[in-house]
Amino acid sequence: MRLYTKDHAWVEADGVRARVGISDFAQSELGDIAYVELPGLGARAVRGEVVCTVDSLKSSSEIYAPVSGVVVAVNSLLSTDENCALVNRDPLGEGWLVDIEMQDPDELKLLLAEEEYAAYTRGA
Repeated sequence: MRLYTKDHAWVEADGVRARVGISDFAQSELGDIAYVELPGLGARAVRGEVVCTVDSLKSSSEIYAPVSGVVVAVNSLLSTDENCALVNRDPLGEGWLVDIEMQDPDELKLLLAEEEYAAYTRGA
């Protein structure tokens, strides 16, 4: 089940591991993604704090961690400029950003369900 933040990040949890990306709404607002600055493996992610940065032709956007923990994987496909477009083409799949080993899986309870997020973005 995919959950969302009001900052337009999504998370899919599998046990204590959470995959994080940006929503389709966010990528469409940003426009063409030109560069993704990912954290290093082992970096500490703190819920509500910047975990990575996504640069588009329009602007730069900080992506806030939806959960706290340790970064255990990054999407290395995004390390080349031409592959950054994966975030635009498939933000909920191949365009994922990082995997975080969650410190407290109960933080997931603070996120929005897909229907709640859809209602939130309609009001945005």
